[in-house]
Amino acid sequence: MIMKKIIGLSLIVGSLAFAVPAAEAKIGTASANAADPQIRVQIGPQRNRRWRNNRVYVTTTTRIVGFGRNRFREVIRVTHYPNGRVSTQVISRTRIGRNW
Repeated sequence: MIMKKIIGLSLIVGSLAFAVPAAEAKIGTASANAADPQIRVQIGPQRNRRWRNNRVYVTTTTRIVGFGRNRFREVIRVTHYPNGRVSTQVISRTRIGRNW
């Protein structure tokens, strides 16, 4: 009975002798990877793009609309404000057809 306990204890100690150096090797590679991260985390505002966020964007486009039986080409100016509001203003309207 005592012989079984001694053999079992020696097997456990022998297996720990092989497992501990492997765990230390993994810790060493993890610290080496920490010096070269795969992602970049930036804390705080994006200072290089701040000037874009406070600008008013204005675009001019055309669209075709129908009123009754007539078709019109409208030139519109769309203004995008920094707070998310959008305003649309019709610059010119030209009739292009009689039937829709």
